[in-house]
Amino acid sequence: MKSQNILHEILDSLKTMVWFVILLFPLVVMKVSVSSGVASVSFRWAYIPLTALGSFVLSFIWNRALQWSENRASMGNANLQKGLVYRTSEIFRQKKTRTSALIILAILVLAYPHALGMYHTNIMITALIYVILALGLNIVVGLGGLLNLGYAAFFAVGAYTYGLLWKYAGPVFTESGIHTGWLFWIALPLAGLIAALFGILLSLPVLRLRGDYLAIITLAFGEIIRMFLQNSGDLTGGAAGISLIPRPWFFAMKLRPPAAALYIYYIVVALVLLTILVVRRIEDSRVGRALEAMKEDEIACEAMGIDLVKNKLITFSLGAFWAGIAGVVLAAQTTFINPDSFTLWESIMILMAVVIGGTGSIPGTIAGALILKLLPEYFRALSQYRMLIYGVAMIVIIIFKPEGLIPRNRKKYTISTVDEKEVH
Repeated sequence: MKSQNILHEILDSLKTMVWFVILLFPLVVMKVSVSSGVASVSFRWAYIPLTALGSFVLSFIWNRALQWSENRASMGNANLQKGLVYRTSEIFRQKKTRTSALIILAILVLAYPHALGMYHTNIMITALIYVILALGLNIVVGLGGLLNLGYAAFFAVGAYTYGLLWKYAGPVFTESGIHTGWLFWIALPLAGLIAALFGILLSLPVLRLRGDYLAIITLAFGEIIRMFLQNSGDLTGGAAGISLIPRPWFFAMKLRPPAAALYIYYIVVALVLLTILVVRRIEDSRVGRALEAMKEDEIACEAMGIDLVKNKLITFSLGAFWAGIAGVVLAAQTTFINPDSFTLWESIMILMAVVIGGTGSIPGTIAGALILKLLPEYFRALSQYRMLIYGVAMIVIIIFKPEGLIPRNRKKYTISTVDEKEVH
């Protein structure tokens, strides 16, 4: 029976191979060259066996993987995986282990910029900015269950709050003898509050929407903000953007680029820790429980007396707040912003980080953001295949690990019964 199944899978892979060879023939085998206005076609017949072999092997592996995914609940590997996860969680529940791990992690984080230099520090700053963005979107998607495809709009609001503050208030600070580095610390909470206000404004027209309709409205909101920034040249600088944005102030000291990068790195690390702390507290709070109830079933949630309007306002405003703060850090790092930095692709990237890492999981969201931002930087030779790699990664994760790389470990309450003989 087993040999018959393998034979059947081989036949399916052969059929797939034939279809792939036929479909890819114009792209892989035929090569069109234009010389002196004359087009000529050359055939690269050596590519046919490579295409056939590759499609056959990949099809066979894919079919076996799908079969494993369907039957993994009854396989020993699944039990082994659960055992490993259980043992690992048990190890980290010990206070000494957690303390040691945190100390090692803190040492690595503090030593990272000194050991690897300015280039890697700037890359890590960008990655940590996306960690803040992903954690903020995780509140909306992971806890509230609201799909937001216009999250980059709040990112832009935060960055332009700092940029416009520099553009219009900077000369006043200079004339008054006040260091312009103060503008960063003024813009940091201000941008968060303004972005939260925009989040409330977005949530007002979408209170009764869900699913695809909510996604379309948020996508439109993100494009509206970007087009406004693009076309308001007198106010925002238009496509030219805003340049020469000052970096954070450090006791009136003028920092050189390496020192400034180091300073911003530690600032963004502190902001990441603050974001993790706040999101964690939200999860365990009454608001977090209400958001999870809204995510599971809005009708049942409302029947239990939970105010859906208030919950959605809170969800969008909290998510937008952290996006605004991340925008200020981005503007301070790059010292230049323009509308092209806040396209739909940025929103998709942040959403992919949440989905790939694990919806609702703080460690998973952090891992997803770091993977999506660090891997393209360290594999620039494969930059032209980035979209293909992202697409394949999303398909593989959704099929084989739909809960994400590091799924959320939800709290469980169990009631243990005591044997009457033991009581006596």
